[in-house]
Amino acid sequence: MAFIYSVKDTYRAAVEAATGGKNTVLYDDQGNPSIMVVIPKFYLDDVITGAPHTVHPAFIVNGVEKPYIYISKYQNIVQNSRAYSLPGQDPATYVNFDQALSYCYAKGQGWHLMSRAEWAAIALWCKKNGFMPRGNNNYGCDTSASYEKGRETMFDSGAGKTGRTATGSGPASWSHDGTPDGIYDLNGNVWEWNSGMRLNAGEIQVIQDNNAAILNSDHSATSTLWKAIASADGSLVAPGTSGTLKYDYTATPTSGSGNIELNNAIANAQTDETAYGNKTFETLTAHSGITVPTIMKSLGLFPIDTSEGADIFQLRNNLERFPLSGGSWYAGASAGLFALNLKNNRTNSNNNVGFRAALLSWSAAISSWAYFQYRET
Repeated sequence: MAFIYSVKDTYRAAVEAATGGKNTVLYDDQGNPSIMVVIPKFYLDDVITGAPHTVHPAFIVNGVEKPYIYISKYQNIVQNSRAYSLPGQDPATYVNFDQALSYCYAKGQGWHLMSRAEWAAIALWCKKNGFMPRGNNNYGCDTSASYEKGRETMFDSGAGKTGRTATGSGPASWSHDGTPDGIYDLNGNVWEWNSGMRLNAGEIQVIQDNNAAILNSDHSATSTLWKAIASADGSLVAPGTSGTLKYDYTATPTSGSGNIELNNAIANAQTDETAYGNKTFETLTAHSGITVPTIMKSLGLFPIDTSEGADIFQLRNNLERFPLSGGSWYAGASAGLFALNLKNNRTNSNNNVGFRAALLSWSAAISSWAYFQYRET
């Protein structure tokens, strides 16, 4: 008996050996590679003090717990209408929400646009473990460490400075765990679309657990997968149900206003696109009498305390809005893991908007870092 290993096996084995299994290489329906970071399952009380000992929703699909999630190590590029996680690339931009979904789902079973649940899981893990990554949030460098730089891939002619930088070209402090084995560029460079969450006329709506990861999960405006969050107990209910959680203003919204709060009704809806809410995420508060349910904190939609840094929180509470996370190359101190932009609709496309794919364990994915596919001869 002999084992014949393919080039794919060899590449995967080399990456896994070099990182102690923290990174792997996974292949899509066309046999093309993406470098992924392996995130083992953890529980809510591992990352949120006082939370119940239940699995974080990022690791639950169709009611089944998953042992791992695989997150693109790098902000993605697009080739043949598919998303890829590769180092040293100019990240894809001018990608709207539905395009980002499509590029990820096109890769095959298990592949999907990184969900809000997954982004929040990484952010909460970083905070709990005492490491908040820096990144390209100040024209090619980090605003708090100007000596940390990435390699320029786009010159911001308006500012006369570096704009985007190559994926993974910054130092290890730009990865989620502060090592070369971590997820890069979650702070700055380009904003990233998240799946599985939206605002609809201010009402906070989600797709249950991490069901956004299911192939071709319906994110359309009229999808029956969208659920609102009951303010009474945090349960998921039909959109439009009385008493669901919403982002509201405490007064008539004005451009850049910081008067945002969590409420179970809309008292001050904006009527056009001129206004938007703008404050630091850690200063977001709830209306008197509202008890914030755990699901809001587990999805990074409400702060767990008042020390999430200066990361920005922005929104419009009219129409349909989709989440962008992380910030961009000019966001400064307002960029970061808890930076959340809910101002834009699904058609938004810009030179500072990108995305990254993720994958949930399935039959063709590795179950441990030492796994190889082989055939007998």
